[in-house]
Amino acid sequence: RSVYDDQPNAHERFMEKLDACIRNHDREIEKMCNFHHQGFVDAITELLKVRADAEKLKVQVTDTNRRLQDAGKEVIAQTEEIIRCRVQQRNITTVVEKLQLCLPVLEMYSKLKEQMKVKRYYSALKTMEQLENLYLPRVSQYRFCQIMIENLPKLREEIKEISMSDLKDFLESIRKHSDRIGETAMKQAQQQKTFSTALQKQNNVSYGRNIHLGRSRILESKNEITLKRTFEEDDEREEEVLTAQDLVDFSPVYRCLHIYSVLGDGEIFENYYRKQRRKQARLVLQPQSSMHETVEGYRRYFSQIVGFFVVEDHILHVTQGLVTRTYTDELWNMALSKIIAVLRTHSSYCSDPDLVLELKNLIVVFADTLQGYGFPVNRLFDLLFEIRDQYNETLLKKWSGLFRDIFEADNYSPIPVANEEEYKIVISKFPFQDPELDKQSFPKKLPMSQSVPQIYIQVKEFIYASLKFSESLHRSSTEIDDMLRKSTNLLLTRTLSSCLQNLIKKPHIGLTELVQIIINTTHLEQACKYLEDFISNITNISQVTVHTARLYGLSTFKDARHAAEGEIYTKLNQKIDEFIQIADYDWTMSESDGRASGYLMDLINFLRSTFQVFTHLPGKVAQTACMSACQHLSTSLMQMLLDSELKQISMGAIQQFNLDVIQCELFASSEPVPGFQGDTLQLAFIDLRQLLDLFMVWDWSTYLADYGQATSKYLRVNPSTALTLLEKMKDSSKKNNIFAPFRKNDRDKQKLIETVVKQLRSLVNGMSQHT
Repeated sequence: RSVYDDQPNAHERFMEKLDACIRNHDREIEKMCNFHHQGFVDAITELLKVRADAEKLKVQVTDTNRRLQDAGKEVIAQTEEIIRCRVQQRNITTVVEKLQLCLPVLEMYSKLKEQMKVKRYYSALKTMEQLENLYLPRVSQYRFCQIMIENLPKLREEIKEISMSDLKDFLESIRKHSDRIGETAMKQAQQQKTFSTALQKQNNVSYGRNIHLGRSRILESKNEITLKRTFEEDDEREEEVLTAQDLVDFSPVYRCLHIYSVLGDGEIFENYYRKQRRKQARLVLQPQSSMHETVEGYRRYFSQIVGFFVVEDHILHVTQGLVTRTYTDELWNMALSKIIAVLRTHSSYCSDPDLVLELKNLIVVFADTLQGYGFPVNRLFDLLFEIRDQYNETLLKKWSGLFRDIFEADNYSPIPVANEEEYKIVISKFPFQDPELDKQSFPKKLPMSQSVPQIYIQVKEFIYASLKFSESLHRSSTEIDDMLRKSTNLLLTRTLSSCLQNLIKKPHIGLTELVQIIINTTHLEQACKYLEDFISNITNISQVTVHTARLYGLSTFKDARHAAEGEIYTKLNQKIDEFIQIADYDWTMSESDGRASGYLMDLINFLRSTFQVFTHLPGKVAQTACMSACQHLSTSLMQMLLDSELKQISMGAIQQFNLDVIQCELFASSEPVPGFQGDTLQLAFIDLRQLLDLFMVWDWSTYLADYGQATSKYLRVNPSTALTLLEKMKDSSKKNNIFAPFRKNDRDKQKLIETVVKQLRSLVNGMSQHT
């Protein structure tokens, strides 16, 4: 660079110097070559000498190599064969080792496929688990293992779907078989209870505790003995008792539970199972609309419910965690509320007491069955008390019809008995005792009519019917006794009382029938104590040691008797009014006929014959009826005289009226009903008698002078009454005596009448002012 940086001739000078340097190096090389030339010549000479030997050696080596190559070809061939065999052997060993690893996998997978084919899904899942955890990891590098690994989740899903399908089939199966399962369970519970009851009764008999339990319990005892014999015959035949497991195959639910548990989806399965069973519970609890029409409808309803909970109880005890006691209790409480609501609604439609009784028996068996499986059923027995009230209502309606039929068929005449046998038949039906009647010879008549023993028998039948419902309610004898007495009281105070009241009010019931009704109610009232003894006997509860409820029959029959008595008084008064209405007085007659009016004599004859029928009535009733009739007759006659439409009354009409009142007084004094003291009955006509005496005697001076005094002869004559009657006579005198102003006596009498009228008016005015 320094050369090129110099002046322009620097390059030439550099080349010159380079040439000089080259010439120097050439001279040095030539000197060196000259120095070693002799050695080079010697080496070449020796090399030429060696070349001949080398040629000879080359020939020998070539020949040797040829012979060696020929000999090595076979060795090489054998060596290559050995190498190939060794490679094959190594490959075979490797293959065997790998196959030994893969064969268990393939065997397990083949086993898995076989298990899937024969539907051994739980074992298949166990095989899958072994494949995944033990076998497949050893050979995971192979493609077929990857295919297996990809297929295993699909197989699991397939198993889940198949097991779920089996579960659905199982749920459908138990839904169909629930009624049969429940029917079997209820039948077994009923048989066990009947057997226990019969055994307990036998023990009671053996210890001498056999008591009279009434006809219904005797029949029930016979039925229980018959059932027990049936059980013994069944045992002899060694018939196997069916259970829920015998009727339904539970393996699908076990299998599905295990499968889902193995797959880690146990909670999903539990939730699904419980959800589906809740749906089925709602379907089971939904009754048919016509369930209340027949007992079979109720039986099918109860059987399905029992079958449902029997299955749940079985699942509870044979599985762990699928259902829990808390879950079943919650499900039962929900079902119980629905059952009670359904029974309340449908039982209210029942009008047949026999159907209600059958329903009660079914509820008891239903409750006892589920109680045996550990479900609380106290609310069902509380419901039975509500149904018992309804049962009593249906009984009351039924017995109301029976009572009406008995009353309609009764002839309301004493029961005739021709001989001792007929008398005993009546006495066996009704507790009647009368020492005086016993002394009489046959034929004779009992005081009551045919309806009395029939009513008594029907009341006992009602008690039997009520007892049938009270049994098997897990109540004490005291409570049953109290229930019987309360229901009997309802029968007496409401049903029988209403029937008696309606009977008494019927228009075709006459006085004779009313008298017989009073006699009948008297005997029924006396029989109430026998009904109380009857209830005590069938419940074995002493009336002395326990504060038992009393029967209200006494008040019932007393009320009916009072109503009948009132109806007698009313009908007597109505009959009297009918006779009064046919009275036909000639109020303007100049003088009387000299004898009493025909209508009044007919009325008195009717009263005499009627009061003769009253001989069997209590004395007070007959006396009251007689006094009421006389008072009503007196009042009616007085109203006839004072009728505002009657304008004129002659003295002859007064005399005729007086003759009729005399006949009434004679009737009263003849003592138509025994028991009146003195002239008590005649006092009913005292107002009429004093009024008529005042006008017949024309004793106005005495009346006016003694008015207001306790000793007055005409104390019962009211001034306004006397004034009304006197004015009618005054008008009659004016009309009938045209020439009265020209006769002195008539003028004096007319003046007297006017004077008396004025004085009476002053008395009436004084009374009104004083009032």
